[in-house]
Amino acid sequence: MMPGRPPVPASVPENPLGLSWHDSAWIPMLNSSNIMDYFSERSNPFYDRTCNNEIVKMQRLNTDQLTNMTGSEYILLHVQEPILYVIRKQHRHSATQVTPLADYYIIAGVVYQAPDLASVVNSRLLSTVHHLQSAFEEASSCSRYHPSKGYSWDLKNGKALTAKKEVPVREEPSSLFQRQRVDMLLAELTRKFPLPVPKPIQTITEPSVEIKQEIKTEKKDMKPPPEKKPRIN
Repeated sequence: MMPGRPPVPASVPENPLGLSWHDSAWIPMLNSSNIMDYFSERSNPFYDRTCNNEIVKMQRLNTDQLTNMTGSEYILLHVQEPILYVIRKQHRHSATQVTPLADYYIIAGVVYQAPDLASVVNSRLLSTVHHLQSAFEEASSCSRYHPSKGYSWDLKNGKALTAKKEVPVREEPSSLFQRQRVDMLLAELTRKFPLPVPKPIQTITEPSVEIKQEIKTEKKDMKPPPEKKPRIN
């Protein structure tokens, strides 16, 4: 080891914010009654085996006994069936005093750890610095210098040099879980907000008016033909 350098740890712990976990066998039947059993699976890296939930589970006690114990525990904080569940890890000091330690959210059966405030601010600052640096690099690529003219901007050629080829995004087919959940959500929305049934259009028929044409016949005075008088020779 070179002098003046701090020792490098043998193994750097992985950041839990970049981890995710799921069990495909559980996903189609997840609900609020079995979500805690799903979270307490042995292959879940976010679950602590030394928590009070594991003690209650091993001794087959009621979950209400957690309020009488001290130490770390997990509770179901928020439910938005069938897609979202939020589980909180907290340290219980007494029956009425707890300290939150971490939050985990389960979306479509995949477990993630929710980031804390410091991680969110740090990520936003790094993203802002990255975009500012990219903007300065793109602006500097458009600047030109000539000994007689000085500095100038060549935006057309600069954009052509910094343009990147767009890679077409390949659309992945939907999974069976996504199709089943979407159908379930659509059926629930249709049940809550049924479509209005259009009323049949009633046609108003006007009563037919019969027009009677009266034919008037005028009686003319029929005069008899004049009588022929004999001629007198």
